[in-house]
Amino acid sequence: MTITKPAIPDWENPQVVGINKLSGHVPAIPYPDEAAALAGQREASPYFQLLNGTWKFQLAANPLAVPENIDQLDIDTGDWDTIEVPGHWMLQGYDKPIYTNVKLPFPPTPPHVPQEDNPTGLYQRSFTIPEIWQGRQIFICFDGVESAFYLWVNGRPVGYSQGSRLPAEFDLTPYVQVGDNTLTALVIRWSDGSYLEDQDHWWLAGIYRDVFLYATPKVDIFDFFARTELDNDLRDATLNVQAKINFYERRTDIADYTGQNVRFPTGPAAYHVEIQLYDGDSQPVLAQPTIQPVLTSDWEIPQVRFSEQISNPKKWSAEKPYLYTLVLALKTIEGDTLVAKSHKIGFRQIEIKNRELLINGRPVLMKGVNRHDHDDRRGKAVTLDSMLADVKLLKQFNFNAVRSSHYPNDSRWYHLCDQYGLYVIDEANIETHGVYNKLPNDPQWLTAFMERGLRMVERDKNHPCIIMWSLGNESGYGPNIDAMAGWIRHADPTRPLHYEGATSPYTIVLNKGLAAGGARLQREQKDNLYAMGWQDGLLASDVYCPMYPPIEAIEAYAQEPSNSRPLIMCEYAHSMGNSTGNLKEYWEAIESHHGLQGGFIWDWVDQGLRKVDDHGQEYWAYGGDFGDTINDRNFCINGLIWPNRTPHPAMFECKKIFQPVTVRAKDVRAGVIEITNKNDFSDLSLYQGLWELAVDGQVVQQGRLPKLAVPPGESQTVTIAIAPPQLSAGAECFVTVRFVLAEPTSWAEAGHEVAWEQFKVPFPVTEQTPLDPSKMPSLELNESEDSVMVTGLDFRLAFDKTTGRIETLTFQQTEVVQVGPVLNVWRAPTDNDGIKYKAEAEGTLLAEWLKAGLDRLEVKTCSVTVEKLREQLVCIAVESVALAGSNAAGFVHRHSYRIYGSGDIVIDNEITVAATLPPLPRIGLTMTVPAGFEQFSWFGRGHHENYIDRNTGAAVGLYSSSVDEQYVPYILPQENGNKTEVRWLTLTNQQGVGLLVAGEQHLEASASHYTAHDLYQAFHTNELQRRDEIILNLDMRQCGLGGASCGPGTLPQYLVLPGHHSFTIRLRPFLAVEHDAVSLARSRIS
Repeated sequence: MTITKPAIPDWENPQVVGINKLSGHVPAIPYPDEAAALAGQREASPYFQLLNGTWKFQLAANPLAVPENIDQLDIDTGDWDTIEVPGHWMLQGYDKPIYTNVKLPFPPTPPHVPQEDNPTGLYQRSFTIPEIWQGRQIFICFDGVESAFYLWVNGRPVGYSQGSRLPAEFDLTPYVQVGDNTLTALVIRWSDGSYLEDQDHWWLAGIYRDVFLYATPKVDIFDFFARTELDNDLRDATLNVQAKINFYERRTDIADYTGQNVRFPTGPAAYHVEIQLYDGDSQPVLAQPTIQPVLTSDWEIPQVRFSEQISNPKKWSAEKPYLYTLVLALKTIEGDTLVAKSHKIGFRQIEIKNRELLINGRPVLMKGVNRHDHDDRRGKAVTLDSMLADVKLLKQFNFNAVRSSHYPNDSRWYHLCDQYGLYVIDEANIETHGVYNKLPNDPQWLTAFMERGLRMVERDKNHPCIIMWSLGNESGYGPNIDAMAGWIRHADPTRPLHYEGATSPYTIVLNKGLAAGGARLQREQKDNLYAMGWQDGLLASDVYCPMYPPIEAIEAYAQEPSNSRPLIMCEYAHSMGNSTGNLKEYWEAIESHHGLQGGFIWDWVDQGLRKVDDHGQEYWAYGGDFGDTINDRNFCINGLIWPNRTPHPAMFECKKIFQPVTVRAKDVRAGVIEITNKNDFSDLSLYQGLWELAVDGQVVQQGRLPKLAVPPGESQTVTIAIAPPQLSAGAECFVTVRFVLAEPTSWAEAGHEVAWEQFKVPFPVTEQTPLDPSKMPSLELNESEDSVMVTGLDFRLAFDKTTGRIETLTFQQTEVVQVGPVLNVWRAPTDNDGIKYKAEAEGTLLAEWLKAGLDRLEVKTCSVTVEKLREQLVCIAVESVALAGSNAAGFVHRHSYRIYGSGDIVIDNEITVAATLPPLPRIGLTMTVPAGFEQFSWFGRGHHENYIDRNTGAAVGLYSSSVDEQYVPYILPQENGNKTEVRWLTLTNQQGVGLLVAGEQHLEASASHYTAHDLYQAFHTNELQRRDEIILNLDMRQCGLGGASCGPGTLPQYLVLPGHHSFTIRLRPFLAVEHDAVSLARSRIS
């Protein structure tokens, strides 16, 4: 058989979505009996055969370039390569991965795709049909193939499929024989279906999910739907089961099994179906299996219905994911089991009432995230271990919901969400972003839209974790969307619908003809347009689910009484690189306004692909790194975790804000606190409460809270036994209350921390007695025209009058400061500051900073005065001007150095920033510390990186680490490693020589082996060259992070604005064996 191009090829015909493909249904494996079905181990079924593994493979340039005899059994495959299935061929040495966000990787002329450049993979493998399958119906299932494929078995054409994210199944019975068989698949990279899969992820073709065979009897339970309904008291339940029975021997046409051209036997029932429900311990719930006969008529698909009353079943929720197992058995009238199938189910009810999404009667806040199927080595061919790691991380960091962006995920994912407890928005495999509003309004595409929606529902309908069906993503709005919505509402009235496109201001502008030029609007216009969609799209979406709304927009929605739908943000808090600022403010709005029910952060995992450079160094690659000229660069690097499943620092902010327990101090000195249970279904007996009192970061008292059983949503006052500690002058006290798991769970060990709160305790404390300079050792001052040398008992400071900065500082013959401190207003821009690849793009902070010249300040020293005020005190006063771009005087910096005989160096800074400058990246100082001072300790917020708009999840404490460990390896290098509310810090070498830095007020600080310039110039981590020396940044304030890579920017209160700024820092070299850093930091100088 030669592949020839007909007038309209199947892969360019939106009305051809499959040939000879089975209709969608629950993927339930056939078992020989009820016991095997209850166990549910598919590999143990004698009627299941997995075809994963090594296949033969050859890549052709396009579908018309394949060998003419591809369908022949004796085709010579001796020169073919081998490839692993599941997998993508472009991750196994063929072709190239392509990443785009919106734009398509080929000219957008739907339904047409490239004719010449359309790589096509030829797959072949043999398989064996066992004797026990003789006389049975034999099927093959491809769980996921991108983008379209033809199938031959034993040289005969079987069928065709497109729709990359859902199973394609074919009846192989007419084509196979007991014994050896050969299958051949021709997989086409680009098809008309690609226009519906423009999903802000890698374009990766191939057979990337499981392939397996299964065999059923000639009469089979083809499909079943288990629905649960709770009574008005939400106590007892009704279990409704509807099963469809297939009589394969009566079929005359398998083109797409919808009942057409199929006759069923009539007359007395020859078969019946039995159901039994088993609890979590595999014990039967029904006193006896319920039996219903299979009644047939000439032209109606046989269906069997059950309705069982279940007394007070355990309810399923994300907090308590209790599962039952439903087992169905098809039997002969004599009682012989022909086939048994099973599915885990949960009793739960979803409703929308009074602007609230209710789960089992309670309004649940969606602490959610968007998740792609992604593996850095395997692409979308994710493993069970990878998915399990995701589930456990989500639970450990207090997430309760996931949106399957933007397609039905691997089917195993939903079983894990059922088991471990996560609410899921299941999303249809539809995103037409590249052509946006065109396809949902084109009737030629109706079949494709309907196919993708209904097959999702049919595959996943029995999963209790799925609480909403999503009709797709960023695909405009039109009658094709509404038609899909209508079908789903009829097929499954138990779940609400979700679709952002129906309420999007972009869509409304297009459909109402309010603007020309496409769906892109200016950001400042967009913020005013959210209200346009408040009352739109009611047919397609039962929730109002905007993307990236500013906080004031969701508050305005909540305050409008005519808005009847709950607001759940389908995407917000764009977490690209060093990001996720402002999350606290979003949740303050959510928790204080009725009708706001959370949202789904964009997104879960950085979608980098592993690559190795010419030096053998691994790094994660993104768009453009594989020679793909049409790409969106690093816009796929926007997750909360790295591709290896290591959490970003932002995860700790999420964990804190989403925590299930909060604590309020009522009288913290007396130890009186109020504990609130924010769970929806669980009391606090799950947790053990702990407390500790720390003085200057050192724990001095600790204890356990009494066992609590506070019901969901309620509070209890508790007193902890804090005793006033003995406090040194200037000491600072904090009490921290923590809640940990009392018992191990499936997702974490006992002792795993789920929540904490921290309070400063205002115990009376005397002020530190200032050090008396007169009792310090004397100083020697030597001054020349260009330099100043100040020598103390054990230190020497050299100052360069030309540059107006310290040239070096030595202590006990060891250099502790190499250069600086100097004025610092620049940072390596974050993705939210502005995408590095589009640095000059208007409307970003980065563009403003570059235009103002903040990355290339020219510092001019105007004056330096040196004065020895007393034998133990030298003062060096400097005035300098920093020129930024075309600004005549961007910054005026007046800084004085008070050098004491004790070795203390107090630096007073007065900085005036020209009003013509934009908000600054930071305002502070930077200095260089020699190599070897690798031990980094600080008293401030930690332990992880934190910023002023992302430090809620960082507790004040005394932390110790290395400078190397301060580096946060964002895939695209950028600003990282900052700490806020730093009282003091030290850098120490292996000999115990250290440098203490303290501020008169809290500082922000970071220590790194990279300069901001190093980070800005690098586009991948492997391009960075680690410096031996240490760059120490000391900021009065650094700009917050915001979320402007896609969404609102840094909030006004977290900007660094022009004006007058002043701050003071103190440097002090010391020897660790002689001085305790805590006591040294507390000391003050008169």
